[in-house]
Amino acid sequence: MNRRFIYFINPISGTGKKTFVRECISSETKKQNIPFEIADTNAAGDYAYLKNKIASEKITDVIVCGGDGTVNQIANAVQGIPVNIGIIPSGSGNGLAFAAKIPKAVNKALQVIFNGNAIAVDGFYINKKFSCMLCGLGFDAQVAHDFAQQQKRGLATYVQQSAKNFFRAKPYPFELNIDGKIFDTEAFFISIANSNQFGNNFTIAPRASLHDGLLDIVVVNKMSKMRMIWTVLKQIRNGQVRMYEDKKYHRNDIHYFQTKKLNIKNPSLAPLHIDGDPANTDIHFEIEIIEQAFTLLMP
Repeated sequence: MNRRFIYFINPISGTGKKTFVRECISSETKKQNIPFEIADTNAAGDYAYLKNKIASEKITDVIVCGGDGTVNQIANAVQGIPVNIGIIPSGSGNGLAFAAKIPKAVNKALQVIFNGNAIAVDGFYINKKFSCMLCGLGFDAQVAHDFAQQQKRGLATYVQQSAKNFFRAKPYPFELNIDGKIFDTEAFFISIANSNQFGNNFTIAPRASLHDGLLDIVVVNKMSKMRMIWTVLKQIRNGQVRMYEDKKYHRNDIHYFQTKKLNIKNPSLAPLHIDGDPANTDIHFEIEIIEQAFTLLMP
């Protein structure tokens, strides 16, 4: 099959690296004799025009040079049409790319794209908003909101905002309904994951898979701050999926479930992030897996 690419690059981020990325994309794609164009990402996240463009120009692959937020917007826009999504990781966390084992080096990421190994991966809806890999309520969402306000991005800034929020973090009340079983908890945060990545190779749901048709739910319950550090590190190393057990629920610091859908009541309006980007929170969330939501170019 003849392939035709469109690359999306953020026109604002990192001018020096941006120029290198454009030059590398152009020269390497020409070597492959693949027709292509390079477009700017849309600051408003509006890619509704893409479906018609893909159909009329017979585009086979949409390549995102960016992070999880941009992948989210474009994957959502092209749901239901036969097109591959590729990633050249250049965001702050790159959770989806790392989960898919896509290398960060531009030339190596391009080689993955040229190889054309496309695999269907899942996504999910949270109150009818699309997520390609991870959303969270509570502490990590507050970090995402504060991080988005910073002029300087990158890992160092994210660590700084995480540390600042850690010391003032508080637990939030939630009610979870998973497979008809309802329970209340106070939790520092809840992660709903289709990927094992928070980003930057930080793994919160170690059993998660991009294409198993399941959501991984991690609930970090109320505990001392020092205990939370130890417990989360233990979760990163070898967190085990466990079925809900009413008699034992409140004895555990972290709960790790797998399910296709769940409901969460959020009476104190804990903050929300979707794929690392701040989002408007709500008092109630309906969350459901979308199996084979899009096809991703992977090693």
